[in-house]
Amino acid sequence: MPDTPHEAPALAAHEDHPGWRAFLNARILICVFLGFTSGLPLFTLVSLIQAWLTTEHINVKQIGLFALLGLPYTWKFVWAPLMDRYVPHLPFWRPGRRRGWMLLTQVLVALAIGAFGFFSPAQNIWTVACIALLLAIFSASQDIVIDAYRRELLADTEQGLGNAVHVNAYKVAGLVPGSLALILAGFLPWKTVFIVTALFMLPGIITTLVVKEPAIHGTPPKNLRDAVIEPFHEFVTRDGWRAALLVLGFIFLYKLGDTMATALATKFFLDIGFTMTQIGVIAKTVAFWTSIAGGIIGGVFLVKIGIARGLWVFGALQIVATIGFAWLAKIGPSPLALGVLYGFETFATGLTLATFTAYIASTTDPRYTATQFALFTSLAAVPRTVAASASGFIVAQTGWFEYFLVCVALSIPGMLLLPLIAPWRSKQ
Repeated sequence: MPDTPHEAPALAAHEDHPGWRAFLNARILICVFLGFTSGLPLFTLVSLIQAWLTTEHINVKQIGLFALLGLPYTWKFVWAPLMDRYVPHLPFWRPGRRRGWMLLTQVLVALAIGAFGFFSPAQNIWTVACIALLLAIFSASQDIVIDAYRRELLADTEQGLGNAVHVNAYKVAGLVPGSLALILAGFLPWKTVFIVTALFMLPGIITTLVVKEPAIHGTPPKNLRDAVIEPFHEFVTRDGWRAALLVLGFIFLYKLGDTMATALATKFFLDIGFTMTQIGVIAKTVAFWTSIAGGIIGGVFLVKIGIARGLWVFGALQIVATIGFAWLAKIGPSPLALGVLYGFETFATGLTLATFTAYIASTTDPRYTATQFALFTSLAAVPRTVAASASGFIVAQTGWFEYFLVCVALSIPGMLLLPLIAPWRSKQ
């Protein structure tokens, strides 16, 4: 993709941090704390709430309905313009547009998580559901502003590494509600468990209090109409509507194949003969660490090779990893092959996710970062729904080996768009 006309000149001073020096600077450290804070509420909804409702003997149908709490993450672009337009003010403190929204949403997230412990699901299931919905809205809103802040904070050369660090810290946050909190629930009351979990929001809150507001590039929206209309108008008129459709198509297609390849991974492993223990010990453990390694290594390499070449190289590795799944379907339940092939797949996923997130950040205009970033990430999340809904039907018709070949084929259209979206010689 050609160099964008909205590159932040004020960030140019930061572009002298190549390699590991970029890894060690303060802006990357900020991404660690904000990434952790961003991931904590989502994993609370996905892991901790589900465990809590199960121990309180809530029936599986009601628990299943809690999956609808993911909708605010898909529709967050609807209210993102409000966070571009308005600046929260406190009587005694003027934090600025990004820091103000970050502090507000972080405090609301912490209060919502702590509030769960004051109610019994068996007696107040609708109250619990309402708190969970509020938590999802607060969490999605926090993601909007943290994504915008990170885009404006990092130099263009740091986008890959910064986004990789953010994603990995996001994943590590899952250990608190998904592991630590469940251990504590074995000998502490749930009220205490939720309060302890909520306290893990403090590192992000403290970070927000001590960091500086990023520089404003261009003129922010002057009214709500501009905040709603201008982000879309700017995106379409930047290089024309054909180029805009091309970018949106690429965002939708780039990770479609590998997303579908892992949509039914656990069922695939069981179907070809692996035991639950093998899956838990080998696949899940290996996947966690290789995914983190892929994100970090991908981010470091992006500092050297740039986002455009990262999309080419790491996208090709992701296709090779999907072919590895097809091979595993042929050779059957080999524990060694499971560790190597699934490890490589999650490693490649970490590489592409770091690059893809950095690419999305690079397409945003700093004046409308919150709205455009929310829109693009919402669009990028659509393939997950497509994968979840269509994968089972395809497997039933084709079998696992052919299914992974279909996934490989679905990875190719996104790669074919790269000469237009991110030419190999692009400076970006």
